[in-house]
Amino acid sequence: MVRTIAFHNLGCKVNGYETDVMIQKMRERGYRLVPFEERADIYVINTCTVTNIADRKSRQMLHRAKKRNPEAVVVAVGCYVETDAEGVRKDPAVDLAIGNNRKGDIALILDEFLAARKGDGSAEAVPAADRPGSGNLTDHPVFESMMLDSPGHTRAYIKIQDGCNQFCSYCIIPYARGRVRSRDEEEILTELCGLAVSGVREAVITGIHIGSYGLDRENAAREKETGERRETPAGVGGVALQRLLLRIAEIPGIERIRLGSLEPRVMTEDFVSAIAAEKKICPHFHLSLQSGSNAVLRRMNRHYTAEEFMACAERLRRYYDRPALTTDVIVGFPGETEAEFQETLRFLEAVDFYEIHVFRYSARHGTAAAAMPGQVPESVKAERSELVQELTRRQSRRYREQFLGETETLLAEEICSGRELTRRTQLRAEEAVAARASVMEAAETVRGDAAPETDYLIGHTSRYLPCAVPARETEAKPGELVEGRLVRELPGTAFLVLRAGIADLVPTAGEEQSLLQGGANRSGSERNQKK
Repeated sequence: MVRTIAFHNLGCKVNGYETDVMIQKMRERGYRLVPFEERADIYVINTCTVTNIADRKSRQMLHRAKKRNPEAVVVAVGCYVETDAEGVRKDPAVDLAIGNNRKGDIALILDEFLAARKGDGSAEAVPAADRPGSGNLTDHPVFESMMLDSPGHTRAYIKIQDGCNQFCSYCIIPYARGRVRSRDEEEILTELCGLAVSGVREAVITGIHIGSYGLDRENAAREKETGERRETPAGVGGVALQRLLLRIAEIPGIERIRLGSLEPRVMTEDFVSAIAAEKKICPHFHLSLQSGSNAVLRRMNRHYTAEEFMACAERLRRYYDRPALTTDVIVGFPGETEAEFQETLRFLEAVDFYEIHVFRYSARHGTAAAAMPGQVPESVKAERSELVQELTRRQSRRYREQFLGETETLLAEEICSGRELTRRTQLRAEEAVAARASVMEAAETVRGDAAPETDYLIGHTSRYLPCAVPARETEAKPGELVEGRLVRELPGTAFLVLRAGIADLVPTAGEEQSLLQGGANRSGSERNQKK
């Protein structure tokens, strides 16, 4: 009998890549994949532990799976297993635990587990440390080789490194993922060549700290040559990352290369000038800020200043036309005064991001920040989060609207009905409200509806602007590049409507108004840049 298996992924893009690989391996073993909401023989939850809330969500999903089918094998995988191995062992909902350096062996581990399962259905958990030769995640770890054949869509996450040496005061990830270890360059290129053949057109370069790619090998070479073991400051120069990106750009079929999260120190003049010359690299950069106050950055143990961050943003804007700059911000970090928060708010205004992902500080047991004095009340965190949410709503809309009337190219990803686009947007808004994000933002986002019976070909531009092409206006299919004119926002969604192949079409009255408004916004933006 063919066994059924369901996966649920929590957390970062690295987890997303690893989940894709685990699904691939289980399919190769003959398992039938079913949705997580359905009854399955085996449930695999790729967990997250970045905050206490993430721990709670991981436990909730494990318990939900066991409740859905008490006879199922429930497998906890990843970061939560690493940081709370004892809690996982004692959890009656968990039948099997697999650590971060064993995800690639999931099929083998499950085979062994099922073969050894006792008459009462129980078996011992399998933590990462029990694997001979797996490497200690916090000392001399080994990169776990994985190879993705086909993710089943046009964009693929590509994991180039694991681990982090930064030890930010609020972050548990160096303990969950271990020290920096880089993937072999040739292996990455081999994987991408295969993915390009399978139909992947966009590679999203991801890792726990991609700015540190190659620095572990540099350190190992230094130690071998001089006997000295010391850490090169992570991210300075990005020489190995730069070389890798330029080699990826040579792969036929890969049309776009999108970078994951980076820090200012990797974005040197040499690095930016080199990648700007390669047109396949998208003008979309996620620069992790966390705070615009130098005092808060020091308490966070971040390794840059607000001034260095601003210089990085200005450098990118010198080399790129209106690059999409996105960031993360933590509000309510221990000791954050009202003056420090206002300093951050002014800094965010000055940088003028496309999107700001706002997080309220959540104390993570086991981190330095959790024991810091001056813990900020939740009510204050909520107020500060609301102000940043309102700011990013304005900035994001202004950024998107400046492209109305211009010709853009999207990479088509899927065909979707207007009803489904509206539903997805409403779901995101509801999640924002549930997370106590801006109610104003949610109400603004879901006002109106896309034409429910109209099918749209949806995708993103190189700047990651979400676009929708009425399917009746194009013969393009997912995986193809579509060029057209951005004419208006699609009501009830965050998508811009792209009219493909009909640039001379006379706009409707509503489109004319959108174009006029977009032109006014662009003119204002140009005036501001000249000041």
